[in-house]
Amino acid sequence: MFDHRKYRPFTPITLTDRQWPNKQLTTAPHWCSVDLRDGNQALINPMSVEKKTELFQLLVNIGFKEIEVGFPSASQPDFDFVRKLIEEKHIPDDVTVQVLVQAREELISRTFEALKGVKQAIVHVYNSTSTVQREQVFGLDREGIKAIAVKGATLLKTYAAQYPNTRWEFQYSPESFTGTELDYAVDVCDAVIDVWEPEKGQQVIINLPSTVEMSTPNVFADQIEWFCRHLKKRDQVRICLHTHNDRGCAVAAAELGILAGADRVEGTLMGNGERTGNMDVITMAMNLYSQGIDPKLDLSNIKEINRTVEHCTELPVPARHPWAGELVYTAFSGSHQDAIRKSIAYHKDHNLPHWEVAYLPIDPLDIGREYEAVVRINSQSGKGGVALVLERDFGITLPKWLHAPISQVVQKATESTGQEISSQRIRELFDQYFVATPHAQKLQGYELHTEHGGVMLNAEIGTLHLKGQGNGAIEALTQALSESASCSMKVTHFDENALGSGSDATARACVALNVDGIDVYGVAEATDTTAASLQALLSAFSRSPAADKQQAA
Repeated sequence: MFDHRKYRPFTPITLTDRQWPNKQLTTAPHWCSVDLRDGNQALINPMSVEKKTELFQLLVNIGFKEIEVGFPSASQPDFDFVRKLIEEKHIPDDVTVQVLVQAREELISRTFEALKGVKQAIVHVYNSTSTVQREQVFGLDREGIKAIAVKGATLLKTYAAQYPNTRWEFQYSPESFTGTELDYAVDVCDAVIDVWEPEKGQQVIINLPSTVEMSTPNVFADQIEWFCRHLKKRDQVRICLHTHNDRGCAVAAAELGILAGADRVEGTLMGNGERTGNMDVITMAMNLYSQGIDPKLDLSNIKEINRTVEHCTELPVPARHPWAGELVYTAFSGSHQDAIRKSIAYHKDHNLPHWEVAYLPIDPLDIGREYEAVVRINSQSGKGGVALVLERDFGITLPKWLHAPISQVVQKATESTGQEISSQRIRELFDQYFVATPHAQKLQGYELHTEHGGVMLNAEIGTLHLKGQGNGAIEALTQALSESASCSMKVTHFDENALGSGSDATARACVALNVDGIDVYGVAEATDTTAASLQALLSAFSRSPAADKQQAA
């Protein structure tokens, strides 16, 4: 049953002197949201008037200046919604609503009735022009299909004249444009444009729908460039794109189509739409943003956008949705986490003028995402990620040599559950395995004095009184513990740093010990820097078998 031979490849046009590959996107296109029409018709449960109103307000807040609000001649809810927007004055003066209608008089008449009293509107008329639709659906030849388009254009002009107080813009779509012979698509559009006479001041949009995505994006761009070159009154109309995502390339096709000469893009938030969906405005706009181009849309609160879209459409935003998904700025991989931690620190230290952080194409804060979500820990995570979580969430900056031991503890915990681990649990494990110290190894007090060029230490540790001598307090305590526990002991790493400043400042000390060939680690904080160092040493020692022997003795 799975036989590729039943399909044939899409035949590209010959365009040897194509110009679009040498161009670069530098400005955002004119945007038109079709969430309330294309998006709504694709929902399992179409939106109520209340939900449509909520989504319309979101689109206005984001910054859309052209919003397709429905197909008012096709259903009473769409008609009622358009009337609600107009009568309750929900449409800002700088926003133009757009409505869709087939090229049939009774539907066009109803459409203009729905728009009565609107300040400005785009009336979007369409009919299908593709070879398959002509032959298999309508049973009409080229002239028959073109006559439908011309009649629709004439009716729009006639009915618009009855409402002179509204500023009308006309839009025509040769539906299934990508399945239409290009010369014929141009012929039909030229005929429609001739009716509307843009040279006399009538605003006109020609919309070129990839109703079903049929080719690779570069072939679509060739089609757009060819069309723009051959349209008679190209400089007097706006060329719009309406790409669908059947091949998963709607955004790419729209981007290349703009390079090929188009001015405007229709799409939906998160790409909701028929079959695999419409062109995703969020993705294309954020693609521009990440290249330093103003997208002319405000996507700074992506959480609120996600919440509203999910509420109104009853569809979840995928966790891996480009730019907007919950997990798209999250790193579980250890190497990624380490690179992010280092790169963010470098970025801050060097005050770079542009965002250049490993694995993060934009600053998540720009769209309302917190850094807390950037690094999350599971069994695949590494030492850099664990260290970053402790530093980010708890202000605990640790020396690099301590990253691996902590990571090993955390990884063991995640492997035992097979689940992600919270930052709070990481902190608990850190305290349990590196900070917490039994009473027997708690520093109760100490005295230091110099003698014969060295340091003498008297320390009360738990219930023991120990004496030691060395070049400093750490060496003196190491010598005392070695004798008391009858073991060999060597400090392999030591790090200390101040926490804050002033009279309330504290110090954090980190110690790595090798006790009878076993590596152990300890961390401690105290207002006294020497006390912090001594207690860190004791915390490390308490985790060695020698500490148990000492207590037993």
